[in-house]
Amino acid sequence: MEFGRVPEDALDNIDFSLPKEPAFNKTILCGKKNKSAKVYVGCAKWGRSEWVGKIYPEKTKEKDFLKHYVQHYNCIELNATHYKIYGERGIAKWNEQAMGKDFLFCPKMYKGVTHFGRLTDKPFLVTDFLRGVLAFGEHLGPIFIQVSDAFSPKRKDELFTFLKSLPTDLQFFVEVRHTDWLTKPEISKELFETLHALNIGAVITDTAGRRDCAHMHLTIPKTFIRYVGNSLHHTDYTRIDAWVERMKYWLNKGIDDIYFFMHMHDEATSPELTVYLVDKLNAEYGLNLIKPMFMEKKDEKQSPLFR
Repeated sequence: MEFGRVPEDALDNIDFSLPKEPAFNKTILCGKKNKSAKVYVGCAKWGRSEWVGKIYPEKTKEKDFLKHYVQHYNCIELNATHYKIYGERGIAKWNEQAMGKDFLFCPKMYKGVTHFGRLTDKPFLVTDFLRGVLAFGEHLGPIFIQVSDAFSPKRKDELFTFLKSLPTDLQFFVEVRHTDWLTKPEISKELFETLHALNIGAVITDTAGRRDCAHMHLTIPKTFIRYVGNSLHHTDYTRIDAWVERMKYWLNKGIDDIYFFMHMHDEATSPELTVYLVDKLNAEYGLNLIKPMFMEKKDEKQSPLFR
């Protein structure tokens, strides 16, 4: 993901601290631990050739990437559906790879709906998109709606009308990027209150160059986090430490579900940081999340992934 990218030599000058817990969140969380809460950790795509020989066996073919991905993660932020509407048959083939596993596909809504023209002018495209992703069945996670950086609050009526038209039996999360949504308190308040009223989540994006997108607001007792690392720069680890503490707090206060998606500007190193994250979560909160398992070299054991 290129969104929010800054030069590497600027990273040490950025305040990566997470905002204080918004008061609004106290109205969303019940205040006590939910014993059935679930944590999902994944990436944005499974088709990374750099992972062959790392977490995928040597000589793994692209058609088999998903079969191996589901051995290392329990969800995926499915960006493929942002670029093409997939039919039921194609999605059913993906779904077969997750059969028997506690695994969720979290598809990103097709860009023909979200990034071109008016949101409210595409009922047929929305129907086609939803018809396809429903083929995931029990493996369908929340659907992720992203509007472009240029989509400002001047179009709030359009956005809210569109969101009200969506089926209420599916879970949606929305990511806004125009700075006015997140830096103007009155606008932010209306956005988060509207999402809450519609039972729609607010995506939290943590990336170096857009700290406003790490807003930390919960509009429902679930969260969808897009974390953008910087190829194992030392700040990646301290940022993950802060996220582990915040997620632990939310789990103790009654959150139902956490979806955490690992992004990198260079996705080759996403597995390494995922291991660090999962080991921390498992140790700090007594979870038993799966994590990437690295292929051992023939002549040497894998070196430790921790700092």
